[in-house]
Amino acid sequence: MHNHIAEAIARPDLVRTGERLVCLRFETMKVVSALEAVRHLLRTGVIAPGDTLVDSSSGIYAYALALACHRFGLRCHIVGSTTVDHTLRTQLAVLGATLEQMPPEADLKLDQNRRVRRIGEILHAHPDWHWMRQYHDRVHYLGYRAVARQIARELDPSRLIVVGGVGSGASTGALATWLRTAAPGVGLVGVQPFGSVTFGSEHVADPDIIIAGIGSSIPFGNVAHELYDTIHWVGFGAALSGSVDLLRRHAIFAGLSTGAAYLAARWERDRCDRTVLFIGADTGHRYVDTVFARHAEAVPVTSLAPVEPATRAGLALPWSRMAWPAPA
Repeated sequence: MHNHIAEAIARPDLVRTGERLVCLRFETMKVVSALEAVRHLLRTGVIAPGDTLVDSSSGIYAYALALACHRFGLRCHIVGSTTVDHTLRTQLAVLGATLEQMPPEADLKLDQNRRVRRIGEILHAHPDWHWMRQYHDRVHYLGYRAVARQIARELDPSRLIVVGGVGSGASTGALATWLRTAAPGVGLVGVQPFGSVTFGSEHVADPDIIIAGIGSSIPFGNVAHELYDTIHWVGFGAALSGSVDLLRRHAIFAGLSTGAAYLAARWERDRCDRTVLFIGADTGHRYVDTVFARHAEAVPVTSLAPVEPATRAGLALPWSRMAWPAPA
């Protein structure tokens, strides 16, 4: 029996979605990293019960940190993106977290820079508050060790490829790191939106939206580029089709980043003899209107294929794939 709901949420499910294709399905993935990061900081005396933790978030991490603070008797302050919706704002308020939400900003880089600048102002006014630095502090790798052990108990890591949205770098980077301690040959495929600087697609704009949470307009210290073998850049339309197909074919209701990872995982599975595991980072509830209500727009995933350019200059919508490291 769990002592707190955060501990239950932190344990994912492994769901088979076809031959050699497995979904690592989370309710809210970043609870894994936030919970163990906070536990470690308490255990090492960096923070103490009653302290205030602060960080920037576009959504999932805000909820995860609020749950971790609730679990350990800490206060939580979030500087939130414009993408934080009414449901999450309400949950944070009831959990006792405080939220400063940035006003609408068309430029993602300006939104992220503004949030980081605001945290600097907060820390200047409250030097006793602890900045979690989810994008830069490797303490966020720790929680994925238990997940890697769970995967290794059910699948053969020596025959495994992991596929997932890169985002802060913690989930895919940590899983590959922990799995490779026992099986150095574990493959790692990162999924990115177009317009992200993390793997050099900032010159390609997606006319719909940038998939929140898996890319960035500023560099993240937790992204270890050398860990990745392949990168897929997936546009909104292709990810929508992946999300709808995953729900229609396998009844897994997951977010847009999961749809993109599913699309990339299917492609990799069909071109190797290994088991491919893709990360389902969250549920589909916050994408009901923007994705699932538009299910009629989804095209068959079998009709989609990535462009495989010689250099990053050739990256193109709706989907591109390159071995990493890739020439500019």
